[in-house]
Amino acid sequence: MMRSSRSTVMAQKLCLRRLFCQGMTFVVVITLLMTIMQTTAAWSDPGPTDSVKGTVSELLSILKDLNDPSHSEARRGEIEQVIRHHVHYEDMARRSLGASWGKLSDVARREYVGLFVQLLRDALANSMVEYVHQRISYLSEQREGGFAEVKTRLVGDKVDTFVDFRLVNQDGRWLVYDTVMDGGSLVASYHAQFATIIREASCAQLMERIKQQTMIVKLFEKSGS
Repeated sequence: MMRSSRSTVMAQKLCLRRLFCQGMTFVVVITLLMTIMQTTAAWSDPGPTDSVKGTVSELLSILKDLNDPSHSEARRGEIEQVIRHHVHYEDMARRSLGASWGKLSDVARREYVGLFVQLLRDALANSMVEYVHQRISYLSEQREGGFAEVKTRLVGDKVDTFVDFRLVNQDGRWLVYDTVMDGGSLVASYHAQFATIIREASCAQLMERIKQQTMIVKLFEKSGS
């Protein structure tokens, strides 16, 4: 009986040891898998340059595929989606308005941001047509904390210009918050124009003019001129 009891205890210890080893192996495997998944996710997250490349590629693809005037409404809609996914348009809208932003109600701010997106959309739809067949070179990338700048150069028969994209990291995504073409900031340009209108009229008048500008663009595109 004593020998049988000892055998049983030994068997139980071996079983426990085997289960413990299996458990440790399982833990190690899971840990390795989690590490690999995290590393892969880090590698797959697009950096600033990749984000700019993706954004530019999407815009140029839209302009090429929907180049016909009959597709103008669809083109504007597609470009607006690119802006909403790849541009920090709320920050651009706020900074383009400057001190006047603090004087707006929440409702007025939402209206202004929506109008700013439309303004940016129409500007992209019209200006980028010139760059559809140009070559873009990605020169360098600089990061500082959650901010980055991607320097590019556009070269073609009629164009040879430098464009710097400024980006901010928001929840792991790099979003464009300004562009600088040959030293001139897009946000600073809007801010100067808007400040003049607000000073001579009002912020409400500025929003009314943006609405009118949007309507003019739509009418112009529908006419096929």
